[in-house]
Amino acid sequence: MESLQKSRIRKGDTVVVIAGRDRGKSGKVLSVDRSAGKVIVEKLNMIKRHTKPNQKVKQGGILEREAPLAISNVMYLCPVTQKPTRLGMRTQSDGRRVRFSKKSKELVE
Repeated sequence: MESLQKSRIRKGDTVVVIAGRDRGKSGKVLSVDRSAGKVIVEKLNMIKRHTKPNQKVKQGGILEREAPLAISNVMYLCPVTQKPTRLGMRTQSDGRRVRFSKKSKELVE
């Protein structure tokens, strides 16, 4: 059994790339693959894929799409401070576990 990488980043979060070719750029997370420890971020880490025409892709040619980034190379962008931050977990009074920004101490929805 392969282990799942622990991460508090989820689909829909806005993240900043902290290492690699796209360092400093930010975007929305499209998908998270915890078994591989990768995330796909909108309009970042673009690659060109040479594709033949088939049933799914009628027009072949060179297509551009997002490639996965390592989860360790992205950080959550705090909406309050507009800076990369770590996320913590906090238990609400009603028993729900919620994420919060370590920089601003605000809850993350």
